[in-house]
Amino acid sequence: MDTIIALATPPGRSAIGVIRISGNQTLPFTRALLFEDQYSPEPGCATLNNIKNPINGALIDRALVTFFQSPNSFTGEDVVEISCHGSPVILRQVVDALLDLGGRLAGPGEFTLRALGAGKINLSQAEAIRDVINARTEAAAQQALRQLSGELSTQLQPLKDRLLNVIVILESALEFVEDDLPEVENERIKITIAELISEVAKMASSFASGHLLRDGFKVTLVGRPNTGKSSLFNALLRSDRAIVTDIPGTTRDTLSEVLNIGGLPVLLTDTAGVRESTNYVEGIGVERTRRAMADADLLLVVLDGTSDLTADDFDFLRLTAGQKRVIAVNKSDLPTFRSYLQMELDGQARAVDVSAKAGSGLDTLCEAIVEPFAFVSANESGLLITDARHYDLLQRTQVELESSLRSLEEHASEELVLIGLHNALRYLGEITGETTAEDVLSRIFSTFCIGK
Repeated sequence: MDTIIALATPPGRSAIGVIRISGNQTLPFTRALLFEDQYSPEPGCATLNNIKNPINGALIDRALVTFFQSPNSFTGEDVVEISCHGSPVILRQVVDALLDLGGRLAGPGEFTLRALGAGKINLSQAEAIRDVINARTEAAAQQALRQLSGELSTQLQPLKDRLLNVIVILESALEFVEDDLPEVENERIKITIAELISEVAKMASSFASGHLLRDGFKVTLVGRPNTGKSSLFNALLRSDRAIVTDIPGTTRDTLSEVLNIGGLPVLLTDTAGVRESTNYVEGIGVERTRRAMADADLLLVVLDGTSDLTADDFDFLRLTAGQKRVIAVNKSDLPTFRSYLQMELDGQARAVDVSAKAGSGLDTLCEAIVEPFAFVSANESGLLITDARHYDLLQRTQVELESSLRSLEEHASEELVLIGLHNALRYLGEITGETTAEDVLSRIFSTFCIGK
C-alpha cells in the first residue's frame, strides 16, 4: 500500500505536534528528512534528530523520531511518529516535505482502517477509538475504553459459537434428508435459539442507557423575555457564556454548550424569549427558539418568581405540557420572590426555586433535569451498547432468530430455519467487521478525525 502522512494532533499552536507516517516507504522518507542514508532506528525508541528539507537541506526543526516496526505497530506497517515543536509553520513544512517525497495525505480514520485490515483490531474496537476521542464525560470514556479492550467482541463470540453449532447440526441434517432430526435434538435447538434471543435482547436493551451516556440529551431553556434564562444558562455552566442585560429581548439567537451532569453529557441551549415583536432580527431568534424546542429532549421552562404569572407564562405552560420539562422559578434571592408559585404549578411539572444570581437551588435543578432519564446510570457496571449501528444489528439478529424459532415450531424444513440463522450470524459478524460491506466501512470511517 502507498505511504500515508497526517498530523495526529489538533491543528493550531501547541507545545508538541505529532506527524504520523505509515506504509512501505516510511523508513526511506524518514532517512530523507534526517539526511541519514543508513538510519536504522531501534523499534520503539525515540531519538532526537535534526529534521531538514530534503530538497535544499534547510533545517526545519529538531524533533523526536520514534519508529514502530512492522508488524508490531498500530497499522501493521512500518510507522514513524515525528514529535516536532507545535508551530503550525514547522508542522506544515514537515508534511509538505513528506508529500514532495511521494507520500499521500491520509483520509479520515485511514490509520485505524489499516489497523483493521491488518487484523490488529476488529471493527467495534475501531469505532471505540473514535468514541474515546469524542467522549465528553468520564463515564462515556470508560465505556469506550471497555469496548476498545475487546469486551464487546468477547461477549459476542460465545453467541456466535452457539449459533454456529446450531447451523452445523441443521446443515448436517440436510445431507441426510431421509432421516429427520430426533425430537430431542429439535427441542435442544429450540431451547438454544430461545436463549440466544433472550441474551441478544438483553444486550440490545442496554442501548437506552448507552446512547445517552455517549451522546447525552438536549435541554433547551425557554420562556418569555427577561425571566433570567441567559443568567441561568451562565450559572449552570459556571461561565459568562451568554450576554445578560436587563433589556428584554437581549438574546437574539440560540447558544449551546455541553454540561456534565452526573456523568451524562447535556447539550444546554439558551434561546430568545418568545413574544410578539415587529423587530425582524428578534423574529428570527423567536423562530429558532421554536425549532430548538421541537428538537429538545427536555425543556427547562424559566419563570420570573418576582411577578405574577403572565398570559405569556401560561401560554408557555400550555405549549410545553406535552413535552418532558422542568420548571425553574428564578430570582429566589429577591425579597419580592413569590414562593406560592410552586403550589400553583403542582401537578403540571416538577418546579424548582432557583436564583441564577446567587447560585442557590442549582444542584436541585440539575437533579431535576436528569430525573426523567434516571434509568441511565453513569456507574453502570456492565458493558453498554452505545452505538446505534450495533443496536440496529442486534435488533436485526433478534428478528431473524425469532423467525427461525417460529419456523422450527411450525415444523418447517431445515432450509427455511437456516435462512434466519445465517442472517443472524451475518448481522452479529457485522458488529465486529467480519461480514461488513465496503460501503458501510466507508461511512463509518468518514466520521473519524484525520490522523487516527
